[in-house]
Amino acid sequence: MTFSKSQYIRGLQCHKSLWLYKNRPELRTAPDAAQESLFETGYQVGELAKTQFPGGVEVALDADDFNGMIDKTKALISNGMEVIYEATFKEDGVFAMVDILMRNGNAWDVYEVKASTSVKPYHLNDISIQWYALSKAIPLNRAYVVHINSRYVRKGELSIRELLKREDVTDTILERQAAIPEKLAEIETMLRGDMPDIDIGKHCLDPFECDFRSECWKHIPKENSVFDLSYAGGKQWRLIENGIYTIDAIPEDMHFGANASVQIAHHRSGETKIERKMIEKFLDTIVYPINFFDFETFQEAVPRFDDQRPYQQMPFQYSLHILHKDGTLEHKEFLGDENEDPRKPLIEQMIEDITSTGSIVAFNQSFEITRIKELAEYYPQKEKELLALVGRFVDLAHPFQHKHYYHPGFKGGYSIKVVLPTLFPDDDELDYKKLGSVQNGGDAMDTFARLHLLSDKSERDAIRKDLLAYCRLDTLAMEKIREKLEKIVGIPI
Repeated sequence: MTFSKSQYIRGLQCHKSLWLYKNRPELRTAPDAAQESLFETGYQVGELAKTQFPGGVEVALDADDFNGMIDKTKALISNGMEVIYEATFKEDGVFAMVDILMRNGNAWDVYEVKASTSVKPYHLNDISIQWYALSKAIPLNRAYVVHINSRYVRKGELSIRELLKREDVTDTILERQAAIPEKLAEIETMLRGDMPDIDIGKHCLDPFECDFRSECWKHIPKENSVFDLSYAGGKQWRLIENGIYTIDAIPEDMHFGANASVQIAHHRSGETKIERKMIEKFLDTIVYPINFFDFETFQEAVPRFDDQRPYQQMPFQYSLHILHKDGTLEHKEFLGDENEDPRKPLIEQMIEDITSTGSIVAFNQSFEITRIKELAEYYPQKEKELLALVGRFVDLAHPFQHKHYYHPGFKGGYSIKVVLPTLFPDDDELDYKKLGSVQNGGDAMDTFARLHLLSDKSERDAIRKDLLAYCRLDTLAMEKIREKLEKIVGIPI
């Protein structure tokens, strides 16, 4: 029986997952857009890494002829090739494709390329099983993980040498070699039997969310499961171990923290918690004209612009609804050019658009404040104006986060995507699901990051329209939520 390195890693995470992968692959959940984006990033970083090992030959992937890939690898080694990309081996039941194999004297160095900013534990398992297979076929020297250098800041031309770090992990993986044969034998024995009886657990999510989760978790209720509990300190797993799957079934004498206790109590009563004095006190901190403000950001593993770091949160868009004392509501917005660094034009228009006085209201303000401080560092000529905005922020999440207002429909959460549909369940204008291709922050981030790659102008224009509609709804939602709070506590509108 043969395992690929990815199957071996899957088996280390959960035997049942590997058994399902081998025997019931149709039950897998297909990758979503976010996962596809991660795959694309990994491919991009892998291609860049090859430029640091020039002169190599790639063993092209041929899913219909793995043996041909193995034979080509052997031929390249025999013919004295110094660098091989995707060198392919099958030894002792393990199939492995090495990102970069480089000759070092009479032996070879192994390089595994990752798009992360550090070496993760599962990376070591990954390269350990490769080393195990390769060591049966060729002499090996050192093993490295090549990963993103998070401290790199682009200045002018991209420096791949500075962007990518090489971390020697040889000693660690050599220590792991002795245990691999036993693990392989254990996995092979497992696969020859019936599906393992393994209950759900933290392993379902670590190091990856399993793509068979929908199958293994089908006994967990869709509504009001114990996993809907927030701030429960991991007690959900203890409940599951005792056969308790729903909030309704939680014993009365089981103690939780303050937040989870509020959630459980109001789930059971069906009543809404309203602390009017605390809500009034919060609303009193908001000063007209009120600037409802929201950023959207994108991230890139490989910086495209000067003064950009890998995976830096790059603001490219904002929406601003301004509510004046007389009840007038105006809307302003900015959406950057996907082909240029959006930060300077965003900063200049933002400073102009936000009123010189009054509150700036955000939902979870720490995100916006952090981005503004980063923008001030990036653009020192506007540092004073930018930092002057920080002290004017008011966090609209506050009364929900601190449970001054708690509706059972929140299910322990307090994000705007939870609060808005609960407070306005039948308002199509405030329904994110009625939007186009961009319905959440993840959509906005991934869509804009790839927008410059699209050649079809009409497609780009349609996406930009969807981005504007999404961000606009975020700030309109804030104004509606504030107004709703005023009605709840009886403040005349």
